[in-house]
Amino acid sequence: MDPIAEIAAREADLRQAMLAGDVAALDRLLADDLIFTNQDGQRLTKADDLSAHRSGLLRIVRLDPVGAPVMRLLGDAAIACVTVDLAGTYAGQPFGGVFAYTRVWHRAGEAWRVAAGHCSPVA
Repeated sequence: MDPIAEIAAREADLRQAMLAGDVAALDRLLADDLIFTNQDGQRLTKADDLSAHRSGLLRIVRLDPVGAPVMRLLGDAAIACVTVDLAGTYAGQPFGGVFAYTRVWHRAGEAWRVAAGHCSPVA
């Protein structure tokens, strides 16, 4: 499969896992040493992300793409830039809005995993 098509498929898998709160799927898709910077500038780890989903602290109910993604292949890494209309709850408090995500996917063997990510609100 074309590497860009693989990344697009993994992005779709990630979206479904986030919507379902599927911790096992997220565990497969996220690198063990993930660095994620959220919309508040906090740096989170894979353990932080999995814990938020596992505990129900974070629940995502809408994660709809806005526009076309931009993807670039860089050898055994790829960059995916997506914009989404997102809604859910965090610690029981509703949140929502349009957010831009940049993710760095890294291929180790045959598996692509998110190694780094960043989220920014879109005005």
